[in-house]
Amino acid sequence: MGLFAAFLLLTAGAQPASVEGQWLTEDRKGVVQIAPCGGQMCGRIARVLDRGPGVPATDINNPEPKLRGQPILGLLTLWGFRRVGAMWKDGRAYDPKSGRSYRATLGLNPDGTLKLTGCVLFICQSQRWTRVR
Repeated sequence: MGLFAAFLLLTAGAQPASVEGQWLTEDRKGVVQIAPCGGQMCGRIARVLDRGPGVPATDINNPEPKLRGQPILGLLTLWGFRRVGAMWKDGRAYDPKSGRSYRATLGLNPDGTLKLTGCVLFICQSQRWTRVR
């Protein structure tokens, strides 16, 4: 088999690198575990690294009063992402600090970091998360 044919066999089934795994948030205050949930991708808070007297243990800023007692650890913060090529789109990201959720996309940067982009109307902001090994 020629070199070109071997290359085609190796790359034919190659999928873009996965966003699945544990990610250190940009502010370094937590680790989010991203994993499949059904046919989509979701993320939950796996570790809280922020310590101190003002750090809440529950979701006190949730706009739904009945959900304010749920623990931050294990909290669903990313949901509904579906793969579109190398990106994960049509998802939502929840920020427990503000109690707000945003339309969001996920994608891997060339350096292996995760780019999380959240949008409200036409205003978008991105964060860069680092994979935890």
